[in-house]
Amino acid sequence: MKRAFGAFFTILGTVIILFACVAFLNDGKPTLGWKISQWESLVPFLVGTVFLITGVSMISKG
Repeated sequence: MKRAFGAFFTILGTVIILFACVAFLNDGKPTLGWKISQWESLVPFLVGTVFLITGVSMISKG
């Protein structure tokens, strides 16, 4: 069960980080319907990083 949550968090973290990267590169244009500035894209990047690290640690310790 722990590995399943770890895999879910890892995938979710990767998707969120990719979204943050695309939002950063769009330079203020709407991304998936949301207008996110370059500095605001830092928040999803940090959240995605936390999910990714948590997921990988859950998989490796599981």
